[in-house]
Amino acid sequence: MDTALSAERLEVMQHVGKDLNVLMAEYLKPIEENWQPSDFLPDSSDENFFSEVKLLQESCRELPYDYIAVLIGDTITEEALPTYESWLMDVIGVDQVNEPSGWASWVRSWTAEENRHGDLLNKYLYLSGRVNMRAMEVSTQFLIADGFDIGTDRDPYRNFIYTSFQELATNVSHRRTATLAKKFGNPHLSKICGVIASDEMRHAKAYKDFVRRILEVDPSELLLALEDMMRKKIVMPAHFLRESGVKMGDTFSHFSDAAQRLGVYTTNDYIEILDSLLVEWEIGAVRNINEKAEKARDYLMALPDRLKRIADRTRIPELQYEFSWIK
Repeated sequence: MDTALSAERLEVMQHVGKDLNVLMAEYLKPIEENWQPSDFLPDSSDENFFSEVKLLQESCRELPYDYIAVLIGDTITEEALPTYESWLMDVIGVDQVNEPSGWASWVRSWTAEENRHGDLLNKYLYLSGRVNMRAMEVSTQFLIADGFDIGTDRDPYRNFIYTSFQELATNVSHRRTATLAKKFGNPHLSKICGVIASDEMRHAKAYKDFVRRILEVDPSELLLALEDMMRKKIVMPAHFLRESGVKMGDTFSHFSDAAQRLGVYTTNDYIEILDSLLVEWEIGAVRNINEKAEKARDYLMALPDRLKRIADRTRIPELQYEFSWIK
């Protein structure tokens, strides 16, 4: 990104960041009041610990193979928090750590809330007896060590568009795993997935709000950034999953097939998220934009219908893949 554009981005970030203390109070919870993983897990100091673990394992015994695969993939991506924090701390505006705007504080506080998700799911899966934990841990280490390029560079506009989309996608995924857990007779796991989904929606509202505030002061550049992200396609962190001995991309493909077979996260969900963002940000009604941004808006407004036509021709493989993660 050229120097002039970087300076403009920094100015906008400082403008939006003026209200960050209020926004943090609205979209993040005080640590003392927040739920913690131990609230949902058997207490190892309790004399009934082993009987509770036995009951937990019994409730997991009948969970379908695809469901366990999706839950593990979700857990691994939730556990890659070091990558997400280090990536966002380098974004223009956020990297001004000594500035009073507080963007670095937002990133640290947001990732601290997110960190509970992987922690809770990891411990639950460990206790479930259904998972090859070492294989899962290897995949987690790969995901953090490999890093990823999601096409946002250091641009706050692209990064906030990405996180708006990604948080909505994770909300859908965790909400659906909650619904399915209840259907499969595991209300405990349903509650776990449900509280995580609730966090994701609260975070999505924050990032959508950041984008809306940027739109108010720099609509042309925001539209161009949104067009660029949608042309590249929003790539979820799970895209970079891999198992030992499996090349990057293949594990995600099988994980995605399992999620689509279950209806946890589908191509149509991707399209519906895009559609909802275009409506919420009122992209069709944005005014006072330059010619390039006008063309970008035309592309964006036509994109959901175009993607629906492609999705209608997509077939989901029926065969299950044998993940190294599952016993």
